[in-house]
Amino acid sequence: MRLRRLCAVAVLALLGTAPLPANAAEISCQDVYTPVSSGLTQQTMYGKLCVPEGARTVQVLVPGATYTSAYWDIPVQPDVRSVRLAMNHAGIATMTVDRIGTGKSSKPLSLLITVTSQAEAVHQVVQRMRAQFQKVLLGGHSLGSVVTIVEAATYHDVDGVLITGMTNQWDYIKALPAIASSIPVMLDPRLSRLGLDPGYLTTVPGSRYASFHKPGPLNSTVIDYDESTKDAFAAGELVTTPLMVNIVIPASRNITAPVMSVQTTADYFCGTPPLGSDCSSSEALAASERPFYARAPKVDAFVVTGYGHCFNFAPDSDRYHRVVVGWQRSI
Repeated sequence: MRLRRLCAVAVLALLGTAPLPANAAEISCQDVYTPVSSGLTQQTMYGKLCVPEGARTVQVLVPGATYTSAYWDIPVQPDVRSVRLAMNHAGIATMTVDRIGTGKSSKPLSLLITVTSQAEAVHQVVQRMRAQFQKVLLGGHSLGSVVTIVEAATYHDVDGVLITGMTNQWDYIKALPAIASSIPVMLDPRLSRLGLDPGYLTTVPGSRYASFHKPGPLNSTVIDYDESTKDAFAAGELVTTPLMVNIVIPASRNITAPVMSVQTTADYFCGTPPLGSDCSSSEALAASERPFYARAPKVDAFVVTGYGHCFNFAPDSDRYHRVVVGWQRSI
């Protein structure tokens, strides 16, 4: 028996993966395909549902542009970088979804995809989770956070809202280089094989460190994984995003559930208001964002330092995972 255990540890070491905690065996994961109405069309939204034994709470997680559900379950040092594992090990189920047009979800004409249609699709996944769990929380990153905001503000069907990599105040000067690095998928050597129309975009090969990770450490394993798993997004999602979060009347003002905002000081969404939210401290971020969530019963915040926009890849992202677990237990 001891020899078998030593062999298993050796194999895991060769794979670059740490042994999972003992309770990992109690987590059940399955692929879930939910038929959804998205805009005026019928589509299918893919999700990976992972449920720890006895879980009564589920967190539905929506990824950002050029990412799929895999963003929430990074296999490079997963005990540090995987949100899915962190939540599951805390007894919280996760439903990580692919936005319409990405991953294993339906890929309609890009013109049919907007933030509003994505929120409508996610709403139907939330309703499905409502039938299985006592409490449903909704979280997103970047573009996925905008979808999360619109869903929660429109349907009022979640018990908590997690917003990461997005605020209601932007530093457009810092955001422009990342936006400018987008190209039609047909120009990408790998994604061109998907046969998507010109309204689907992705990032220029080799640009992801500068756009999503800098000033974090240049870890070649992390960057290579990120580049190899990148996906697409619809131009309509990009166009409708600022209309929902920081122009005229932000949708966030209609959210009636508790909110947790997690941001990083190096992001395009942090700065000197109104060019970015005040991310000088967690308390300052909460105060800076609170006016945009006027109907939320409470707004909490946490600030990540030393990493760029996609801070799930940070070598210490487990710090913010623990904060999110504590927040979820407090609401």
